[in-house]
Amino acid sequence: MQKDPSLNVLGAPLRPCSTDPMTGYFRTGACDTCAEDAGSHTVCAVMTAEFLAYSKYVGNDLSTPRPEFGFPGLKPGDGWCLCAARFLQAHDEGCAPQVNLEATHQRALEIVPFEVLERYDSAAD
Repeated sequence: MQKDPSLNVLGAPLRPCSTDPMTGYFRTGACDTCAEDAGSHTVCAVMTAEFLAYSKYVGNDLSTPRPEFGFPGLKPGDGWCLCAARFLQAHDEGCAPQVNLEATHQRALEIVPFEVLERYDSAAD
């Protein structure tokens, strides 16, 4: 698999999203992507209780541990490389989590407008 260039939505080198829990399509801690990443796991989201409840409601339970897949379950405050379309859907529903722009891959911009990502910038607080 050929990784896309590791650049963030700001045009700078992609920063790590989370290594505890380990995230990313490649499970390296960064939201790197490639052509095979059909879900575009490119948005470095900071989990909130509201978003985790929403995600479970729409059929993607991110809070329940799944040891058989090496998945510890997420809790509020955890960083996670989220599918760009799921982030946009959560934004449209009014419950999007915060985003670490420095750790969000530039390919997220193919699905989510920069202005939308910027609205949830965790560094802006």
